[in-house]
Amino acid sequence: MRTPINLFIIMLLTVSLISRAQNTNTSKLKGKVSATNQSALSAATITLLKAKDSSVVKMSVTDQEGQYSFENPPKGRYLVAASAVGYEKQYSAPFTISAENPVIELPAIVLNERNNNLKAVTISARKPMVEQKIDRTVVNVDAFISNTGANALEALEKSPGIQVDKDGNISLKGKQNVIVLIDGRPAYLSGADLANMLKGMQASQLEQIEIMTNPPARYDAAGNAGIINIKTKKNKVKGFNGNLSAGVGQGVYFKTNESISLNYRNGKVNLFSNYSYGWNKNFQQLEIFRRYKNDDGTTNAIFEQVAYMKRYNINNNLKLGMDYFVNNKTTLGFVLSGVYNPEKSINTNTSYLKDPEYNTDSIVTASSNIHGIWKNASVNLNMRHQFDTTGRELTTDLDYIVYDNPNNQHFYNNSYEPNWTKLSDDQLQGVLPVKVNIYSAKMDYTHPLKNNGKIEAGWKTSYVQTVNKADYTLFKNYEWAIDTGKTNHFDYKENINAAYISFNKQFTKKWGLQSGLRYENTNYKGNQYGNPVKPDSSFQRSYNSWFPTVYISYNADSSNQFGLSFGRRIDRPGYASLNPFMFFIDKYTYEAGNPYLRPQYSNNIELTHIFKGKLTTTLNYSITRNLFNETFDQSGYATIVKRNNIGKREDYGISVNAQIPVNKWFTSMIYTNYRYTRYTGNLYGENLDVAAGTIYFNINNQFNFNKGWGAELSGWYLSKGVEGQILLAAMGQLSAGISKTVLKGQGSVKFNVRDILYTQLPHGDINFKETEARFRNSRDTRVANLTFSYRFGKPIKSNNSQRKKGGAGDEQNRVNMGN
Repeated sequence: MRTPINLFIIMLLTVSLISRAQNTNTSKLKGKVSATNQSALSAATITLLKAKDSSVVKMSVTDQEGQYSFENPPKGRYLVAASAVGYEKQYSAPFTISAENPVIELPAIVLNERNNNLKAVTISARKPMVEQKIDRTVVNVDAFISNTGANALEALEKSPGIQVDKDGNISLKGKQNVIVLIDGRPAYLSGADLANMLKGMQASQLEQIEIMTNPPARYDAAGNAGIINIKTKKNKVKGFNGNLSAGVGQGVYFKTNESISLNYRNGKVNLFSNYSYGWNKNFQQLEIFRRYKNDDGTTNAIFEQVAYMKRYNINNNLKLGMDYFVNNKTTLGFVLSGVYNPEKSINTNTSYLKDPEYNTDSIVTASSNIHGIWKNASVNLNMRHQFDTTGRELTTDLDYIVYDNPNNQHFYNNSYEPNWTKLSDDQLQGVLPVKVNIYSAKMDYTHPLKNNGKIEAGWKTSYVQTVNKADYTLFKNYEWAIDTGKTNHFDYKENINAAYISFNKQFTKKWGLQSGLRYENTNYKGNQYGNPVKPDSSFQRSYNSWFPTVYISYNADSSNQFGLSFGRRIDRPGYASLNPFMFFIDKYTYEAGNPYLRPQYSNNIELTHIFKGKLTTTLNYSITRNLFNETFDQSGYATIVKRNNIGKREDYGISVNAQIPVNKWFTSMIYTNYRYTRYTGNLYGENLDVAAGTIYFNINNQFNFNKGWGAELSGWYLSKGVEGQILLAAMGQLSAGISKTVLKGQGSVKFNVRDILYTQLPHGDINFKETEARFRNSRDTRVANLTFSYRFGKPIKSNNSQRKKGGAGDEQNRVNMGN
């Protein structure tokens, strides 16, 4: 625990020494903003603009007396823009900061009051679908009509470079192990659990999706593919405001989704809340074919299975919070959030075991009822202190998160002869409660330097405890008895300590540099408790890692920007993946953990070119060592799924993202990515060397017509590719929608149909040991949605400061409750 704290102290001393070394002969700009009644305007937004092209240099807000200032602006010619809610925007006259005139005090800027009635305001501007920046891609969710009625996972899938696989795992540019943040805070989930949470969030709750393939040092080093930050909507208008949304959907089954967000800002207090409700009934049909081979390659047996799963989900998501503005420099806040999602699954499964000539030897039918409740609660306490108007800032976050997932299963298995004469039957009951507690604390400090420089430093610690129990009983000889082959109890504890420092500097108008170094210390211990026939087992490990990041930017001219970045990242196994016990899925399929899993490390390099902010081309290369991946083993006729460290993966890729304004009413966004992947290593004693190229193509056409009408036609295509032992076939999706603004611009009605051609069907082949297998996974993806949304509220004049977003690490992304 002392190593990262000592490192953090050294970082702060370094910041202090650099701060003291700054030249005291600096430039300064100051001024005042008032209303027409000569009263001072606090919290007005002040933007320093270049006089040449009105590009933004710096931004600030006025204090209680309406005063503002900018420390150390570069020499040049500028103008200032002042704006505030309820007032018309005003500009200053141009002025020059020079060596002869380094300190400028502008005349007071007077803002004229405008109509404060929100209902009288008609918003005609539309956000672009995608905004490209040198270090991230920003997706504006509401710009996509087909996001109407969609959930957050489906909205992610429409974003450039993001794909969702057959199991709901999220990948970025073809690479999995993505860290997902919600408003800058980690989602603390992985795999199927993360997918379930995002399915429970409505796309109408989202404002933006930020995509960072090579995140800076202030972010956790976890996630070799990068970070996705989902920003939820926050009403920025002072007073009482809100948004209401309600929709229905029809696929094979009926669905509903509703949400409401409320915000009140006045004086020193900002209150906000958001609640969403969804009722969803859907299905999944999984078809599996397996051919078991002899040593000489001839067929030993044939296995065919069809499983049909009908699921019912109710999603309740609630967020409550408050910000208290102690003064114009310090803000205290808290955020409470919770999830309560009961779910039920009714599954039927029919398996045929056949001889090499496809004659049926035996039949097994299985049915199951699974009842679970996905419960989560979290509290975040945060503080933000701005030392001055230069941007010197200290933020802190304390987080506590608890997951509680009771899960009850009941399986019925029957064996038959080929003529359907029953041979045997048995029942299996499982009680699988999972509880996870996460504690996290972090601190970040930002210190600006003169001439467009900045230093950031921070520290973080987290502690996680997860308890997984699996109590199975088998109905045998007319009584229930403990099934010792499946019953287990797993306890896991983990502590991660981290510290970082980064430096950001714009050396000239053309060249910029950002570099960082992050240190992480990891300690974990797991204990698999025994039962009457299984002995106890435990494992533990501690290790230290360093993660450098470097970004170089070059602005060749007003149309061309180049960026070169390098970063090292880590992926730690999910907590449940370390549980050494075997989990029952059905009679022929099991899932097992692996306590010997080691973290995987990736080195990522990217070269990016942005042309006029509309065309972005990226070349990327990454190498992942000690790669862990989903693998398939065989035990008799049963398949065992587990994660193993299989060796090395290399990725080469090129992506192009273009936004084409065809004319004033038609804009097209085209994204394409080519990725060549090679896996090498050793798997179950056999050499692994497979490679394949994959093409991903995404197009979105937006049409804006008169009188508030709009339309969208979009789709994506993914060619065949390789994922470890899995050879995936090509698939895609086509969607279309229309929209209409109503109620004087405050309401909107949207209708869309997703997966019109019903082509989003994951299918492929899996070859392992003496087994050849293929699968096909069908789901309720073709859905028509109709949604109505309405904005309401009336703004008032009040002090305001942007709410601090909380944050923690990657711990929550690794929770896996074994769905």
